[in-house]
Amino acid sequence: MNKVIVIGCPGAGKSTFARELRDRTALPLYYLDMLWHKPDRTNIAREEFDAGLQAIMAKERWIIDGNYGRTMEMRLKACDTVFFLDYPLALCLAGAEERVGKPREDMPWMETEFDEEFKQCILDFEKDQRPKIMDLLARYQKEKKIVVFHSREEADHYLTSFFNNKKDA
Repeated sequence: MNKVIVIGCPGAGKSTFARELRDRTALPLYYLDMLWHKPDRTNIAREEFDAGLQAIMAKERWIIDGNYGRTMEMRLKACDTVFFLDYPLALCLAGAEERVGKPREDMPWMETEFDEEFKQCILDFEKDQRPKIMDLLARYQKEKKIVVFHSREEADHYLTSFFNNKKDA
């Protein structure tokens, strides 16, 4: 495992999982939100984003956290491992709401409210983004290691097992 993507519904805890994975593997972690967003809540140009993403993917080892559907297949082609946090809607909504008012290393600003547009993105994930993700994962399942978690407990168990197995190796 040298090139990893972490995907899933907003609020699922992708960044938290990615940080835990980074801490256990020493793989460098890159947040797409930090690449795309500026601290003033504007975005960089698409071309600048793509160039930054290409520079990250050219490295030998990485974890890339984030969906960004337009570039997902590009990242799938480049990675060796995918973690898909396929959690229930209620958990994702609660996760997004819980982080309001908390500083985060994966965003260039602190959210001060649960933005309605962002909430709608979470509500629409199941019908708008999940089918596309499932299609891509099915297309790459034979050549990539794909791990799908349906609960935070499953993800935590994986991380604990991975860490314990690494200590024993």
